[in-house]
Amino acid sequence: MNEPPTQNPPAGFRKVLSAYDAGALVAGSMVGSGIFIVSADIARQVGSPARLLLVWLASGLMTVAGALAYGELAAMIPHAGGQYVYLREAYGKLWAFLFGWTLFLVIQTGTIAAVAVAFGRFAGVLFPMLGADNRAAAMHMGLSRERAVAIGVILFLTAANWQGVNYGRWVQNLFTSVKVAALAVIAIVTLGLFPNPHAVQANFGSLGNFLGGSGWSAGAMAAFGAAMVGGLFSADAWASVTFVAAEIRRPARDLPLALAGGTIVVIGLYLLVNLGYLAELPLHGGAGAPAVLANGIAHAQADRVAAAAMRVIWPAGGAILIAAVVMVSTFGCANGLILTGARVLYAMARDGVIWPAMGRLNRAQVPGAALLAQGIWACLLTISGSYGDLLDYVIFAQLLFYVLTVAAVFKLRKQRPDAPRPYRAWGYPWLPSAYIVAAVVLMGDLLVVKPHFTWPGLLIVVAGIPVYAWLNRRASTGDSAADERPAATGLGA
Repeated sequence: MNEPPTQNPPAGFRKVLSAYDAGALVAGSMVGSGIFIVSADIARQVGSPARLLLVWLASGLMTVAGALAYGELAAMIPHAGGQYVYLREAYGKLWAFLFGWTLFLVIQTGTIAAVAVAFGRFAGVLFPMLGADNRAAAMHMGLSRERAVAIGVILFLTAANWQGVNYGRWVQNLFTSVKVAALAVIAIVTLGLFPNPHAVQANFGSLGNFLGGSGWSAGAMAAFGAAMVGGLFSADAWASVTFVAAEIRRPARDLPLALAGGTIVVIGLYLLVNLGYLAELPLHGGAGAPAVLANGIAHAQADRVAAAAMRVIWPAGGAILIAAVVMVSTFGCANGLILTGARVLYAMARDGVIWPAMGRLNRAQVPGAALLAQGIWACLLTISGSYGDLLDYVIFAQLLFYVLTVAAVFKLRKQRPDAPRPYRAWGYPWLPSAYIVAAVVLMGDLLVVKPHFTWPGLLIVVAGIPVYAWLNRRASTGDSAADERPAATGLGA
């Protein structure tokens, strides 16, 4: 089949996003709260400084390899909805719908809820009156003070993005610049200016300390794969920039550049920050260590590794400083996810598989109904308290969609060899193949090591099949917006 793909119509999106704006969306959506806490769980699983760094390196290499492959699809099909559209063109509407269904139900909205709650939680460090009260904190479902703050953040950012893409990009550029600078400062201060001699000796004093003594047994390799989940999802959401392709001025150039540049910068900072953690805190702590170092990285209080590391340098104000940085980071991350996620709902509505109103733009030329639906669902997840569990469940599903999308580079090259490709995936076919193999191996590892997380994730995806069948039947009777879309006009924007 060599027919051109179906195309979202030029429905009035404003092409105002520059290469810097796109890069800020990549970096800003990647950096949330994970880098400040996830290293504790990774350290507990892998047990040595070398493997902690290796988890972040392997996760980073996978992220960059995926981004380099996505760049070809983004430049080739610069339409609103991004990854949803690539899956539709390569595999048909069902697989695209399953991605969009999972993204809306859990991935995007669940992440929005999680980072907004993290904002509220760390706001409680600066403003104790906003902290979680004991009664509400004990409830799995309900409205605590920190959840009320989270809902306020979601509603504020939804309203800001409702006013137009310029408002969203201004927020994104400002907060991404601040948090990237903050990560660089943390790395410089911990690693370069004020390393702690006790931690440096404990982590790097001998090759045995650095490497650990357990060897690479089957169990150690399985634990390493499970630990990579934290690294990968601390660096996730980099593909969100493809959702706004229709609003980028020069997508053929700027999208591949933003995907590659944004992921490389963030992964580089993540590695430096983790080296900084190791320069301030021993991996496991110990009774013989000074009090501030006793818990180490693996057992930092509430897993707040960054706060523990900064307290070593500045006992009085380190935790407060990190709380402010996390608030900036999560606010910017939530904005990027809110801005971009609504464009997937728009693309789905233009395909006639969800509520038609989501496929229309408001006076500010943004998908207002899609923004509203996304915001309402994220708020409901926040109140339910279930977003954390749901995000754990979709780890496997997210990897599945990443694999399918990278494989779409191969599939579309075969199906449409003559289609314009302003950018071709760097390292093709070896690098995309390596990504697919690594991701499939990791998925197999998760099926064995974390079956209670992987199988529910698959069920969430599969549950979309009967929903799609029902919506497709409605579309065939003329109750959807599918007929509003004009005929395909090719691959161009």
